[in-house]
Amino acid sequence: MTSSPNELPLPPGKFGLPIIGETIEFFTDRNFQKKRLEQYGDVFKTNIFNSPTVVMVGAEANEVLFRNENKYVKATWPKSTRILLGSDSLATQEGGIHSSRRRIIFQAFQPRALESYIPTIEKITQRYLDKWEEKKEFPWYDELRKYTFDVASTLFIGKDGGAETPLANLFEEWVKGLFSIPLNLPWTTFGKAMKCRKQLLKELEIIIGDRLANQNSEPTDALDLLIQAKDDDGKSLSIDELKDQILLLLFAGHETLTSSLVSFGLLVGQHRDVFEKIRAEQETLGINGELDMATLQKMTYLDQVFKEVLRVVPPVGGGFREIIQTFEYKGYQIPKGWSVQYQIVQTHNDETLYPEHKLFDPDRFSPERMADKQKKFGFIPFGGGMRECIGKEFARLEAKILVSMLARNYDWELLPDQDLSMQVIPTPLPKDGLKIKFSRRKSPVTTN
Repeated sequence: MTSSPNELPLPPGKFGLPIIGETIEFFTDRNFQKKRLEQYGDVFKTNIFNSPTVVMVGAEANEVLFRNENKYVKATWPKSTRILLGSDSLATQEGGIHSSRRRIIFQAFQPRALESYIPTIEKITQRYLDKWEEKKEFPWYDELRKYTFDVASTLFIGKDGGAETPLANLFEEWVKGLFSIPLNLPWTTFGKAMKCRKQLLKELEIIIGDRLANQNSEPTDALDLLIQAKDDDGKSLSIDELKDQILLLLFAGHETLTSSLVSFGLLVGQHRDVFEKIRAEQETLGINGELDMATLQKMTYLDQVFKEVLRVVPPVGGGFREIIQTFEYKGYQIPKGWSVQYQIVQTHNDETLYPEHKLFDPDRFSPERMADKQKKFGFIPFGGGMRECIGKEFARLEAKILVSMLARNYDWELLPDQDLSMQVIPTPLPKDGLKIKFSRRKSPVTTN
């Protein structure tokens, strides 16, 4: 019997080319994980982002990693992501400081704050629905990016119409570099993103400075909440911390949510029966006037649809951890100093949890079947453990408001002759941007 994990064999797999390993295939081959799973099984080694890496797949693997944070593993990101998010960002912080900052930032996502966001989200949503009705035919992805950025910039930093400001252009360039080769030269994706990060921080510093000079007694957005928040020692966040945390909030409230909404548009656009059920639920609720949290919570079929969208096309394919203590998994040595990646996409394709996983079937998540409850960490669109996405309820709120208003009064159909296959970096989207024909519903539900 082997007494130490250090004596066990390494997982099967290959490292690829010197230095860069299999990084290029990781970026360019959307079946990168699938091919290796078929060849090696649900634990294998590779080299990506210049780091020997073990990929561990499935609910059991997720549980080992999520439950042993700071014992066997600690959170990490690819170098490009770490640098561009910043050392003061919640995403890159560790241990006690991470826990403390997470409690502060959660104030922007607690139920009372979420409830206060509803009227603003409704107002912005109606503005975009009117605009889309006028445009008639367009790539929805581009519009949804503007929509989510407008909502995020209004609610997080008080910048209404943020999608039409220079801030949005800087943000778009910055996002492109988050998962790139960290070569800081003026013409590289990463180099351009670094330049944009500097300019973004300068813009945010001006916004924060103005807010500090004119503080509201009652918070009006997330920035007010973060400025007024104190950590466990009674200290406020520094301006550098505020800048990095706001940048993260803008990213979290924009990038992954846009991907989820465009995936919703694609999948529900291909399954009209699902859209008719969403619409029927809206009509049953008899919504008149403004939405509130109680009404949104009654949209149980819509919840099922979003769960299935996030199962089929999770906006993030997986997550990374750094191994801080060698441990054993399934008879293999998982060595200290390496990286480990857990897989969201492949977890959601597990046939034992999701029979006929390629089928788009929101009824998997019905009260009778509850596919997401059958195995711990078998459904992880927002990650899991102490690093679970802090803004997941905000994302659900915004998505439900948009679809509720859309289903009651509008319609869309996918235009023919477009490439609907998905590109996956930095987040999944159809290659042609999801071209749609948008219209007002012929007999809409009346609202006050």
